[in-house]
Amino acid sequence: MNAPGKSSHTVLRPEEAAGVLTVDLGALTANWRELKKRAASALCSAVVKADAYGIGLERASAALAEAGCDIFFVALVDEARRLRATLPTATIYVLNGLAPGTAAEFRKLRLEPVLGSWPEIDEWDAFAASSGEALPAAIHIDTGMTRHGLSREDATALAERMRLLNFRPSLVMSHLACADEPTNPMNARQIGEFRALASLFPGVPASLANSAGILGQTDAIFDLVRPGISLYGGRALLAGDNAMQPVVRVDIRIVQVRKAKKGDAVGYGAQHHLTQDGRVAICGAGYADGIFRAVGGSDTRAGAEAIVAGQRCPLVGRISMDFFAVDVSAVPDDAVKRGDYATILNEEIGIDELAAHAGTIGYEVLTALGRRYARIYRGG
Repeated sequence: MNAPGKSSHTVLRPEEAAGVLTVDLGALTANWRELKKRAASALCSAVVKADAYGIGLERASAALAEAGCDIFFVALVDEARRLRATLPTATIYVLNGLAPGTAAEFRKLRLEPVLGSWPEIDEWDAFAASSGEALPAAIHIDTGMTRHGLSREDATALAERMRLLNFRPSLVMSHLACADEPTNPMNARQIGEFRALASLFPGVPASLANSAGILGQTDAIFDLVRPGISLYGGRALLAGDNAMQPVVRVDIRIVQVRKAKKGDAVGYGAQHHLTQDGRVAICGAGYADGIFRAVGGSDTRAGAEAIVAGQRCPLVGRISMDFFAVDVSAVPDDAVKRGDYATILNEEIGIDELAAHAGTIGYEVLTALGRRYARIYRGG
């Protein structure tokens, strides 16, 4: 078991790592405070599943708790176990629900499962009866995602049995499918559906808004909000400015700077040929470190960019497992050398920009960051 405040990541020295991943815990907590402010009178929790979206569960949750957050959501019991070791008194919900035979562990760790099916409800209710405790749990209702959650009919049936339950519903919740598009009519349908179903559980707090819901759907803010990607600096809404502060910086060590000639092919498959004589910096990280293969460049498609010696420079050729190449021809000869760094994420190149080059979303960029970085935590 991890000691409180300690990360599960192997501690690497910068000189021995693929690069340096710097996490700004001050920006993380500033984002939480901004979201809390926008949530008005509602409680503001924090979603820290997937190792706090890749930045480190223990350090992120400790900083958020210091900022005033005391309700957290994870996906798995193992994540909850790590979180409980860090935060002994926090309220912890497990989004993936109650796996068969795990009720005793939930009780031991004082976790609250998010129940979204009758088998889960029946097992948790029977366990509560046998333990003689009104153990708490959240009720998840599906209002349009067709994912984990009770149907309208099942939610109504459960509400009619409220007085007979041996466990205590502590939260009723659902999830918006299209919150990143505020004008999508499905949002209004889901909000109306959830409001009607939540009213069947009088006295039980209700929760619907995720990051995008907080920022774009005022009507989705009930008693508790559940921000995720916005905490970590990612874009929650498809349009408009991102009001969140960047949290992650990634610097990759340059292992070689080499001269290359016009026409030289770079990388696997010889898909990229240089258009002029110049220099290429070979950087010691690749798709094993969360730098997706799709962000490389080719003769027909521009790649992502990295910042070298203060200048944006294009990635050229396919990304390898452990290497990628950057065209540094525009950087003065004496400004870049072996041992320097190429920056692929910072306050200028955000996770959503890098994600766009890979045809994906910022969530995937964050959660794909591997364990081969030296991690530095600042602030918080």
